[in-house]
Amino acid sequence: LFLLLAGPPAPCPAGGQLRYAVPEELEHGAFVANLGEDLGLDVSTLSARRFRIVSRAGARQHLEVNLENGILFVNERIDREEVCEAGGTCLLHLQLLVESPLELYRIEVEVLDINDHAPTFPWQEYVLEVAESAVLGARFPLESAQDPDMGTNSVHTYRLSPNGFFSLEVQTRSDASKFAELVLERALDREQQRTHRVLLTALDGGVPERSGTAHILVTVLDANDNVPAFDQPSYGVSLPEDAPAGTLVIQLNATDLDEGPNGEIEYSFSGHAPLRVRELFHIEPRSGQVLLKGPLDYERASLHELYVQAKDRGPSAVAVHCRVLVHLLDVNDNAPEVTLTSVSTPVLEDAPPGTVIAVISVLDRDSGDNGRVSCEVSPNVPFELRSSFRNYYTLVTTQALDREVVPEYNISITARDMGSPALLTRSTLTVPVSDVNDNAPRFLQPSYSVYVMENNAPGASICSVSALDPDCQQNAYLSYSIADGHIHGMPVGTYVSINSDTGHMYALRSLDYEQIRSFQIQVQAQDAGFPPLSANVTVHIFVLDQNDNAPVIVSPMPHNGSMATELVPRSARPGYLVGTVSAVDADAGLNSRLSYQLLQATDFTLFSVAPDTGELRTLRSFLEQDATRQRLVVQVRDGGQPALSATVSLLLSVVETMPQTLSDFSEFSLPPEASSSSPLTLYLLVSLGSISFTFLLAILILTAIRCRGEHRSCQGDGCSPPRCDCCPGSRPSPDGLKTSNLTAQPPTGTTAATCLDVPGGGPPGYCYKVCLGPESAQSDFMFLKPCSLPRNNEKHPGKQSQLDQHLHVSKQIKQPNMDWLPPSMQRPSLKRYQIRHCGNRGSG
Repeated sequence: LFLLLAGPPAPCPAGGQLRYAVPEELEHGAFVANLGEDLGLDVSTLSARRFRIVSRAGARQHLEVNLENGILFVNERIDREEVCEAGGTCLLHLQLLVESPLELYRIEVEVLDINDHAPTFPWQEYVLEVAESAVLGARFPLESAQDPDMGTNSVHTYRLSPNGFFSLEVQTRSDASKFAELVLERALDREQQRTHRVLLTALDGGVPERSGTAHILVTVLDANDNVPAFDQPSYGVSLPEDAPAGTLVIQLNATDLDEGPNGEIEYSFSGHAPLRVRELFHIEPRSGQVLLKGPLDYERASLHELYVQAKDRGPSAVAVHCRVLVHLLDVNDNAPEVTLTSVSTPVLEDAPPGTVIAVISVLDRDSGDNGRVSCEVSPNVPFELRSSFRNYYTLVTTQALDREVVPEYNISITARDMGSPALLTRSTLTVPVSDVNDNAPRFLQPSYSVYVMENNAPGASICSVSALDPDCQQNAYLSYSIADGHIHGMPVGTYVSINSDTGHMYALRSLDYEQIRSFQIQVQAQDAGFPPLSANVTVHIFVLDQNDNAPVIVSPMPHNGSMATELVPRSARPGYLVGTVSAVDADAGLNSRLSYQLLQATDFTLFSVAPDTGELRTLRSFLEQDATRQRLVVQVRDGGQPALSATVSLLLSVVETMPQTLSDFSEFSLPPEASSSSPLTLYLLVSLGSISFTFLLAILILTAIRCRGEHRSCQGDGCSPPRCDCCPGSRPSPDGLKTSNLTAQPPTGTTAATCLDVPGGGPPGYCYKVCLGPESAQSDFMFLKPCSLPRNNEKHPGKQSQLDQHLHVSKQIKQPNMDWLPPSMQRPSLKRYQIRHCGNRGSG
């Protein structure tokens, strides 16, 4: 109560650590100390830094810390006599641990004794036999009272109830304990009073004072005037703590001068011998041998004090006492104890050297060299132990860690004492290494080559890329994407896509080998770490050709639905080159390798086609019975699987003599540079533009002529005979079209054709004739006709009529259009005889 009223105990430094004092038997929650203030800690961070008391496993937690205010308080009732059995100063050693950063503090709390126990006697009534012959001043030791309290709270004095025969003297032993002796003050007379009763009271020095009583019955005996005597009042002996049961501790010897039963001595423990002593030791009553009964433990008690009495067997025997001090010798029987006080796991792999991983406490309950401990870790690990306090070590890193090399360490901690033989304890600490995003993804291949068949289905998978990341968890989770770019001017995302999770790539469109043969894209793999790391790889995509384009025949080309024609002289010998069939194939490789064959023929024995070049040649000379018109069908087949083909029909006319006109296709063989589709397309565009421009120019000229009214209408269905400057009897006009010979105007409501001779615009020996319908905007064509006329029109009226009829019919047949071909290819072959030969070959 005095300690509680005096307020909280002030901390006092003891050897570099704080020390507090607290009385025992305090209730739960009683204030002990303000650790937050005394240690200089920020109270607001105690919970976050896990401020706590570290204790051994299984130990009772008498004190606890309030993390809200840093106050050390009583967690459970402290019984000093239970906590500290051996007596003396009772200290509680506390280890305080706080993290972030890791700090360790040691404090001591002294448990102060309070007067919570009253003195007690082993028995409530003692029988003391005193011979009537006892002399005055004889002393009779009495049983001592026991008080578990210490210091002033223990037995302080004894008192004896008033009587006329005995007085009391209080003696002090070497250990400051008290015992009482009964002193005879008046001679006894058994015949007058056989017994005497007195009350013995033991009092302690506490406040308030506590006491215990025992009744003493003094029986007066007949005289046995000699008492036993020990060799010495006190004995000392040393005994190893590992001595087995039955070991002789000491041989006691007491003598009695009496004879007979009065001289026979019996040995026993005195009444106030502690129970613990009675459990460990045994006294042979007749021999006086003190034997070991139970196991000893130096760490629990290093000294045992035995109080032995000797008494003869005679009447009025008086017991004499001696003390035996048994000193225990420490034996290295306790292996070190390793306690992991605090473990900060897992540890980041980028933790710098010197990072604290754990705090380790080592305890050996032995003493001397047996209690000195050295601690070490297993070799070949990047960790070491550093001693911070006595028997306290911190486990720190010695070098950088790499989780990808070693993801987890099993550290063996060995604690070995200095005893002989040495005892050791091994404890294994598992330290997992936490991953840091320090590894970029890595593709399995430096680059990828993908071959895709053209005409693939949109959305079909074309390949899969894969990357690895040696990191773990989210640092190893990869997502795939395609880098921005363009392919032939189009975003790469319109061609291919990629599954961000699996790396599977898909074609978004059907690829055409003839448009694009290869392209490359950049694929990026990025992890989900912070910051994220990525890697790129190039994917080369090659489009494989498929036989999806049939051969295209470029020579000869049919015009206006009619077959290509060619003249063959009847005098042609075997091997005569009639013409060449030329074709192109937009595919490549075997798919574009063309072969030619004669599919149909009027006479298969007359003509043959070279399978590689397409040259059409005669096989034999013409016979009289051979038809003058030979119809041939030539097939062009590529080398693909399945093969694709195209055919062209030819009409060959066998003539006696050959005109000096150019053939439609006799020399129409494609130059090497014409095999490409791009120049051919350009030539087609230029040719179409030229034709359109010429047609528009002709329309403008005809419109101008009509507006001037300088034409003549044709009568009926025929046109007037044409006139041209190149024909005999025709005079060239300096105005060109202005002096053209026009037919007469047709009657109103009739369908008529307007024919116009255009001289000087065509090849020698020919002139152009333009036939116009009733509406000049619907003008048809310009035909090339022979310009030579009969010398005497009057003499050949039938021929003139046939000529007019032919001109009328010829407006229904169009000139073959060869303008789309390249200039080097604009050489006619296999001509259709839509143009009537009109004599005078020499002029052509």
